[in-house]
Amino acid sequence: MMRKYVVFTVILLLYPAHGTASSQVISPIHVVIDAGHGGIDGGTSHESLYEKHINLDIARRVYQELSAEGYQVILNRTGDYALSDENRWSGTSSRHKRDLAQRRGLAAALVPQTMVSFHVNWSRHPNMRGGLVLYQQNHQSFLLADILQHHLNELYGKRREPQVGKTYYLLRHSICPTVIVEMGFISNAQDREQMTRPEKQAELSKAICSGIREYFLLVGDMQKEGHEKASSTQFWKDVWEKGRQLWEKIHEM
Repeated sequence: MMRKYVVFTVILLLYPAHGTASSQVISPIHVVIDAGHGGIDGGTSHESLYEKHINLDIARRVYQELSAEGYQVILNRTGDYALSDENRWSGTSSRHKRDLAQRRGLAAALVPQTMVSFHVNWSRHPNMRGGLVLYQQNHQSFLLADILQHHLNELYGKRREPQVGKTYYLLRHSICPTVIVEMGFISNAQDREQMTRPEKQAELSKAICSGIREYFLLVGDMQKEGHEKASSTQFWKDVWEKGRQLWEKIHEM
């Protein structure tokens, strides 16, 4: 599995993307976990089951697991309420826009190393299932999305690729590497079970945590390594070097 990421880092250096995340100072906060929707905004639904509750359940699990491992994690919603009610960054009359502005503004104030937003998919076709990760048009976001997608594919038995989320506010306006994780389809019975049964939720949160851990293993905690002022080129050279070392370890096993 790690071989895929090593090859990917080479491609990044040879064919750079058009943009990178704009954050310059490496934050001590590793991840902001964005629990999508909340309160009056239930998100998508199936009968009496609402997306907002699934998002929060999995977000809490991921928060607890990563925090227990020593990661600095922020959970931006801890209960069933709308973040638009706490808005500090937008005076618009649109509740939806205030909600999105609050999520973006909180991340901008904290300047985390990454942000992972949890959501649930829906389709008119009940056979549609599996997770999907959406990413920004920058190297870091794609790398995180690619790793997370791999783990979701293993969990769901799929071979899906992450997709660029061009139209999503959070991906267009976030200042740190951000991904949206569509954890499954609420319209599919198997996915609903995966996202709601406690033992299945544990599997899902474990897959997501594994992806986040691998991202930081590959990229490294730049603050601890003293690269606060490293250029984007140097950043990815460091990623390549880490990948090369991991590749060698794989061949030694």
